[in-house]
Amino acid sequence: MALTLHPMAFPSHSNSRKLLSQYTNLRSSQVFMASNHSSATLGVEKKAYHPAKEAPGLQVTHSMPPENLEIFKSLEDWAEENILVHLNSVEKNWQPQDFLPTSESEEGFYDQVKELRERSKEIPDEYLVVLVGNMITEEALPTYQTVLNSLDGTRDETGACLTPWAIWVRAWTAEENRHGDLLNKYLYLSGRVDMRQIEKTIQYLIGAGMDTKWENNPYKGFIYTSFQERETFVSHGNTARLVKAHGDIKFAQICGTIASDEKRHEVAYTKIVGKLLEIDPDGTMLALADMMRKKITMPALLIYDGLDDNLFERFSAVAQRLGVYTAKDYADIMEFLVGRWKIEKLTGLSSEGQRAQDYVCGLPPKIKRLEERAQKKAKQASPVPFSWIFGREITI
Repeated sequence: MALTLHPMAFPSHSNSRKLLSQYTNLRSSQVFMASNHSSATLGVEKKAYHPAKEAPGLQVTHSMPPENLEIFKSLEDWAEENILVHLNSVEKNWQPQDFLPTSESEEGFYDQVKELRERSKEIPDEYLVVLVGNMITEEALPTYQTVLNSLDGTRDETGACLTPWAIWVRAWTAEENRHGDLLNKYLYLSGRVDMRQIEKTIQYLIGAGMDTKWENNPYKGFIYTSFQERETFVSHGNTARLVKAHGDIKFAQICGTIASDEKRHEVAYTKIVGKLLEIDPDGTMLALADMMRKKITMPALLIYDGLDDNLFERFSAVAQRLGVYTAKDYADIMEFLVGRWKIEKLTGLSSEGQRAQDYVCGLPPKIKRLEERAQKKAKQASPVPFSWIFGREITI
């Protein structure tokens, strides 16, 4: 999980009270809704499903020149030797159960759950909000596999294709699947969060999808995933340190372990972009500049809990204030990738490619100025209820 920080419209006290009232009404009606679920729809015309939130703006598709398809075909042997090595054996991989109470023993299970709940008691509400946001983002994994399989030249054409690109996407998805599973179960057992509201949020988010701005273009897709994996590495790592400071060593270990996975995946994706820069420096440079101009929008951008239309902005504000993921982190990641890909040293670019190079190399100091503005806005404190923590208020 990671966030892109945008200028935020912070909530007024009246809006916060309205949200709190909505949440109270929602909780009081849930039992009635559950008991009348089977009869409520009888005799009522059912409307077609429509996502609660929609991606803004025009969506462009298939922007990669058709002749570039051959590049990815020619890279299959390279990908097998250099990318698939960053996948771990299933038998050697950690699994969620390694960190959770053992359910086989009834007596031992209850004791372990009790210990887990005692440890989690000291985690502040604002940290829980970030942990839940991380988990919800990880749980929207079906969307990420879908968009990866939309990329021209690398998609899994059959669902069980044996090209290195298809194998990578399926195995990457399988590894990432453990993250949401583990965070979900741990938070459920803690008893500190409203799981029904969280489950609704996950369903809303998967139903809404994500606006990647990849345009089915693998150049842009792999640039995005390089950035995204670095962001989740930073976010989970920072969360681990914060949770550890409040006494839940086990939860800190979980976040740190997930961060380690994200780092390994980051290495794979950055290798792909590095190879593209070697083969097609001009095309890759233009794709990088385009993605940076559009900004890396995060998978949770369309997050919604059924109550709060500005949930992503408020969640982002909490992460910014706690230092889990900030505008400075965004700039640092950009700076890291510019160095990792040796963007400043690229030669043989067209005039357009050189302009793109200058633009990208000049971005980190510009983005760091966002940190100053974000810090100023963070001081405009206002309490906002979060349904994920039973409507309790967080100052953002």
